[in-house]
Amino acid sequence: MNALLGQAWRCPRSAVLVTRRFRVKSSKPPKKPAPRSSKTASDTSIRSFNDLPADEQLRRRLNDRERAQRRTTPSEPALRQRYGEFYDLTKHRLNHLLWELGQWDPEHREYRAFGLHTQESYYQEISFFKEALKRSFHLASALGMTSRTDNTLFWNLRSAFIKGDAAGLTKELRYALQTFLMRKQFSKSTTELHLRLADLRFPYEWFPATRQLQRTIHLHVGPTNSGKTYNALKALENAKSGIYAGPLRLLAHEIYTRFTAKGKSCALITGEEQRIPEDADMFFRSCTVEMTPLNWKVDVAVIDEIQMIADEHRGWAWTQAVLGCQAKELHLCGEERVVDLIQELCARLGDKCIVHRYQRLNPLLPMEQAVGTDFKNLQKGDAVISFSRVNLHSLKAGIEEATGRKCAIVYGSLPPETRAAQAALFNDPNNEYDFLVASDAIGMGLNLEIKRVVFESAFKFDGMAHRPLTIPEVKQIGGRAGRYRTATDAVRSGKEEETSATSAFSKWGAPGFVTAMDDQDLGVIRKHLQNDAKPIAAAGILPPSHIIERFASLFSPDIPLAFVLSRLREMARLSSSFNMCSFGEHLDISDVLKEFDLSIYDRSVLLTAPVSLREKGQKDILRAFAWSIANLSGGHLLEIPEVDLEALDVDASQLDPQGQKNYLLRLEGLHKAVTLYLWLSYRYRGVFVSQKLAFHVKSLVEEKITNCLEAADYEADKQQRRREMLRRQAQSHSKKEEKLLGAEPEEAPVAESGPGLWDAEGHEEPLYREKKEVNAALPVRARRTTESLNSRVSRG
Repeated sequence: MNALLGQAWRCPRSAVLVTRRFRVKSSKPPKKPAPRSSKTASDTSIRSFNDLPADEQLRRRLNDRERAQRRTTPSEPALRQRYGEFYDLTKHRLNHLLWELGQWDPEHREYRAFGLHTQESYYQEISFFKEALKRSFHLASALGMTSRTDNTLFWNLRSAFIKGDAAGLTKELRYALQTFLMRKQFSKSTTELHLRLADLRFPYEWFPATRQLQRTIHLHVGPTNSGKTYNALKALENAKSGIYAGPLRLLAHEIYTRFTAKGKSCALITGEEQRIPEDADMFFRSCTVEMTPLNWKVDVAVIDEIQMIADEHRGWAWTQAVLGCQAKELHLCGEERVVDLIQELCARLGDKCIVHRYQRLNPLLPMEQAVGTDFKNLQKGDAVISFSRVNLHSLKAGIEEATGRKCAIVYGSLPPETRAAQAALFNDPNNEYDFLVASDAIGMGLNLEIKRVVFESAFKFDGMAHRPLTIPEVKQIGGRAGRYRTATDAVRSGKEEETSATSAFSKWGAPGFVTAMDDQDLGVIRKHLQNDAKPIAAAGILPPSHIIERFASLFSPDIPLAFVLSRLREMARLSSSFNMCSFGEHLDISDVLKEFDLSIYDRSVLLTAPVSLREKGQKDILRAFAWSIANLSGGHLLEIPEVDLEALDVDASQLDPQGQKNYLLRLEGLHKAVTLYLWLSYRYRGVFVSQKLAFHVKSLVEEKITNCLEAADYEADKQQRRREMLRRQAQSHSKKEEKLLGAEPEEAPVAESGPGLWDAEGHEEPLYREKKEVNAALPVRARRTTESLNSRVSRG
């Protein structure tokens, strides 16, 4: 219990103390004190404590303990010294959580599972938890104890709020309450068993077949446009068998197209699509990193964007590929800041590590002036970067209206085929597509012939708050400027050309340039380009399904899987080279699935499904698919009403501009649903039997999305106000957070798992960027809490 709550937790008072505390006061008048005796000390000998009767000794001990408890229990004014606003929010979210859970009931499944068999025990345990919560904030505000070691409960709550705002705080409160209620059920032997199963210090032992190989790992590091991926792919092409693993489906498509154009037999393997050559026994595999085959021995494997091994959401996939890929030569491509970590992992694995360092083939220069709001200042080959899907379409319309030329569009939520078509239009110099608007998806290795990168803003909304771009984000995105060689060229020519700085200069006649639309944002961009990011210290991991199954078998079937995962996260023991990836999405999916009769294996499979529960309607889609798996029926695409197939019947030309935007979001939701259906069809072939129909629907949706891209409007004043609002909110966010939460606490050792240890580098653009639009999507109670909290901090 101390491991979870730290010094904030103390054993509950005895039954006698509880009785004394809640004793109803008598209505009788108090007794008058007895007159003081006139006897002196010499007349009455003072008896020692041991000579007192047993009941008197017990009474005095209880009085002493109660006085000591009053001295250590913090008062409300003491909590106001620091973290007062945060304490108010935490109390409010706890009350909201208890309201969601409902009142105690003998038939309440969750309360029974956590040992609350009577109403008295329910009120007593909730009271004890509130007291522990209050003491935790007292330790933080009065004594400055905010580290994970000294005050674990406060650390977890603070970290959850930073990462997930009020919703994340509520989830962490729920887990803390559940663990608090379960403290009596975890005996010492049970805790020791949990610790043994949660020992994740040696993840390379999960791949015994790979450990029998003597591998050579080639680490290609350097900035963007330095030729590192080119050299790694040359080694792959010269091999007899091999694997390419990249971060995006579009990159897997690109390499697949490249190898096919050169007459090499290649398979495309992503979570939602598999194209296997029918006329070849030996072939290359181009896949997303999550789909890297770990049981296939090959000569060469290439893993792209290796710095994403530290990503808090997907880093586990890169770690799994590095530790488990059975390749004689393993080529890793990425940034310089990952070298120390990879060398340390190779030393642990016994693999030979060779580092190849590259310099950029042509210079990357920040410009002295911003381009301004007049799109006529744009030049052919410019890429304007924004981080809101709706805003991307508005920018596209404004650029085409101001310049009279076409503008392509690329962002992460577009289907890979649509993105590939848009990228091809921009890369082709013989058409009228002179410009590109794109999200930060282009920074994840997507090859585009960009002359100059123009940041529409140096700030982004990451799903929870507005924040400045990080140094790696600016360098990854801005570094795409000046690229001169893409897979499209390889497809056209069928061969590679010599890579040299001379050919790059002859392509554009100048280096790659980076700028922004506003001078204020350009200052941030220039500063980031001149600085280096911190080295990557640890690789992300997640426990594999067999560990989750074994760990879950130790709990009652009534215990929610979300609690089991949270308990595993908290008990996990990690070495200094590894960090636990975020369980946030896993916990959300677990909560959605708890109403269905699914095995732990099925739940573990669905935990990794490509579903974003933040998107409208995706929870209902997941529930529908989970019902089909639980009942082993109803998996035909036409039998699932939650899949919005009626969207295909809408005539977009009859809609107004705003209606067309909403229709585009509806199409994207349908595309996500069909993509998830295809992903499940490869794992539950007997249930989801409409794979061919799903592919057909997917192609229809992608065609309609392409047609909708042309329909958008642009208002220059509105865009300028948006950028100013974004800067103000991002710049004030850190001040508000510091006022609310105080200074950053001392970081715990990397080996200690749990929330709050990883740097988030999100790459998914939000639907909207304005605060009122974001708040409109929140529940009413959460929205009121956030607005009230922000107003109090602003007044402060």
